Amino acid sequence: MKTTDCFELVQKSKLIAILRGVEDSKADQVVDALERGGITIIEATMNTEGATGMISRWRERYEGRLLIGAGTVLDVEMAREAIDAGSQFLISPNFDPEVVAYATKRGIDVYPGVMTPTEIVAAWKSGVKAVKVFPSGSLGLNYIKEIRAPLDRIPMIATGGVNLQNIGDFLAAGVCAIGLGGSLASKQVVSEGRFDEIEKTARAFVNAVESFTAASVK
Repeated sequence: MKTTDCFELVQKSKLIAILRGVEDSKADQVVDALERGGITIIEATMNTEGATGMISRWRERYEGRLLIGAGTVLDVEMAREAIDAGSQFLISPNFDPEVVAYATKRGIDVYPGVMTPTEIVAAWKSGVKAVKVFPSGSLGLNYIKEIRAPLDRIPMIATGGVNLQNIGDFLAAGVCAIGLGGSLASKQVVSEGRFDEIEKTARAFVNAVESFTAASVK
């Protein structure tokens, strides 16, 4: 997968698997299960021990099959470490113009975290291709709907609070993609090595997206 195709792939897949706090010894098995379930975009958060090593390893292990990026990128130094490790995109919980400028200079997409209309527009004007509305779980679906009304031309990624029961509602609200963490692979499921369950859950989310897409083009 070419990095230049990153946002196109995000829009097509609509699902970003977020791996936070996953033990390095289980990380590859988790990603293998996610891939078997149809997930094609993986985000390793930078506050996960060994995150840069995972990113570097996964870039080689899944070359041409998965898009590998870094999450929880809080400053330029983290951005540099992630990109040097091979990250194909960056995601942050906040909007830092310096991180956006640095990533852009390196030719890497960055999707900054935003909450208010002012933050959303400011991030969009900085040149990013999409923003991450965070925390979507606390803000809620109605907030997404209301904010999309005046800002519908700005692509938004919803992260937090999305599950199999409401994913269709979030997609119908107009988000371009969804970040999935614990609802996709919880810490308990990972720690217990229930990788078949992770694969099954991943497939259910992928099927939900495919069903929504099929219905929306009729």
